[in-house]
Amino acid sequence: MRALSRFIGPFWRAALTFNAADGWAIASHVALSSLMAIFPFLIFLTAIAAFFDLSALSATVVALLFESVPARIAAPIANEVKNVLLVPRGDVLTFGVALALWFASSGVEAMRVGLNRAYGMVENRNFVWLRLESIGFVLLGTLTFLTIGFLVVLAPVAWKALVHLVPAIDDFAWTLTLLRFGLTLLIAGGGLLASHLWLPAGHRSIIEILPGVILTLAAWIAGAYGFSLYIADFANYASTYAGLAGVMTAIVFLYLMALILLYGAALNAALGERRRRLAKTSSSDEPLTSLWP
Repeated sequence: MRALSRFIGPFWRAALTFNAADGWAIASHVALSSLMAIFPFLIFLTAIAAFFDLSALSATVVALLFESVPARIAAPIANEVKNVLLVPRGDVLTFGVALALWFASSGVEAMRVGLNRAYGMVENRNFVWLRLESIGFVLLGTLTFLTIGFLVVLAPVAWKALVHLVPAIDDFAWTLTLLRFGLTLLIAGGGLLASHLWLPAGHRSIIEILPGVILTLAAWIAGAYGFSLYIADFANYASTYAGLAGVMTAIVFLYLMALILLYGAALNAALGERRRRLAKTSSSDEPLTSLWP
């Protein structure tokens, strides 16, 4: 019983920390900012791709982004994204795309605010440096997604050539699907690690943020699946929001994802607080290096 209490304790303290840090309200800010940042980010990504004559890759990246989200949630946004991206753009690397980059980085800033509140940190770094860091996150994300898009486009070609040489491996074509989901998890996990390490103020090691990152990834997968079932069987946003039903569905979904993200950070904060408390208590037998101290 005591072991169970020690295991559950950090989760309960994380819930208290999340509530005290206004996590419910901050999550709505992160969700709305994320939705507003999606279009500028994809406009910037496609503009960069067009500049380097990689337009086909940008289409692949957009498809990959929305394939990782349940269809009922992604479809309304994906349709609008396609409409926006089909508009010819001659403002590559000019003022228009610079504005898209700025607005896309605002989504990163919203995440920074949420993580700072969850970790109980007060931001005192230079505003210009923070905005440049957020822009760097957008640029790195653009490069990462284009690279992944290239690998995804190249993979079927390489697989066909390999099957031609060794026909017996054709029965293992499912590995391509597994690779796609693996890449999605890799991108999400890497982005979460980078966000927890560098966005909020203060310093944390990878070991210190790993519990919250693992919890967030697992809860994101479960939450996306559960929300898709809810949308399919229970929710009827069309009767309430009419033409805005698709947007409202996306906002509610992003709000759920933001809640999970901030709770993961609050869990890391609760575990860190417990580590510091145990470090001051010489009577504890528990090793301080444990993941669940």
